Amino acid sequence: MLEGKDLLLATRKYAKEDRTKSWILFLSTFSLMVAAYTGAVISPFLIPQIICSVLAGLISVRLFIIYHDYLHNSILQDSWFAKALFLFYGMFMLTPISIWKRSHDYHHVNNAKLHTSSIGSFPLVTKEEFLAASESDRKKYLFVRHPFTIAFGYFFAFLWGMCIRTFIVNPKKHLDTLFAILFHYGIGFTIYYFFGLQSFLFGFFFPTFFNCALGAYLFYAQHNFPGATFKNKEEWDYTYAALRSSSFMKMSSIMHWFTGNIGYHHIHHLNHKIPFYNLPKAYKEMKELQNPIITTLSPVDIYRCLSVKVWDPVQDKMIGLKEVYA
Repeated sequence: MLEGKDLLLATRKYAKEDRTKSWILFLSTFSLMVAAYTGAVISPFLIPQIICSVLAGLISVRLFIIYHDYLHNSILQDSWFAKALFLFYGMFMLTPISIWKRSHDYHHVNNAKLHTSSIGSFPLVTKEEFLAASESDRKKYLFVRHPFTIAFGYFFAFLWGMCIRTFIVNPKKHLDTLFAILFHYGIGFTIYYFFGLQSFLFGFFFPTFFNCALGAYLFYAQHNFPGATFKNKEEWDYTYAALRSSSFMKMSSIMHWFTGNIGYHHIHHLNHKIPFYNLPKAYKEMKELQNPIITTLSPVDIYRCLSVKVWDPVQDKMIGLKEVYA
């Protein structure tokens, strides 16, 4: 069984883009998303409008993973057309290129590393640090990780975290966050002005809200789950962190399609240059990748993931509030 650097090197054969396949999957997904949004805006009947709205939200998740792969430089590089489409898509999704790439690249090289993994991810402290914090700081910490905050990721993670707060901190460096807000709500206002409130809700707000909620939960649950491990800088190992601190989210083939195979998260963290469409192949062909920690989208697993709050170095595991105060 391969380990460490040898395992990472063995995954390189999957990190090769099939340019034609990338274009077909990107353009087909983009077209389906536009069609779903259009149907949700212009449909004169409520039921088709609701169906199109749900599809628009789900397909947007898939397109976000493709956008995310593009910013990892794994697909469609050196194409002005792809760059233009992704630029506008990133602004529409309130994740402009500058802030998303900077924070997400940092997340990848510090995944599961205590005291630095919180940048570009959900904050994490040890049990001792949590108990030593002030009541105000504890509440802030728990609020960021609260199910309500994750469900309302559209407002907290994307609008506020990605755009407003980033612009306030450094407006010159991240001017595109302001453009993203104006572009995003400009589209929303246009839909409302020409098609009315119902079209605004089903053709703009609901699919974006749903997309952000699902995206925020996926990002949370694939690094915050029972069995996840975190290490100090001195003990941290890149390969171990990828395989043991990033989950495999087991889903139906349909949900793997809608989520762009991001459920194979342990493989993505091992080698982010692997295009999303090659992740299942790597999983199937490499025995070393077939023993991840598994989570699902079942209510039980969602509850278990949302219940873990802090890292306990003594027990070497994530624990919930009952154990914190025990």
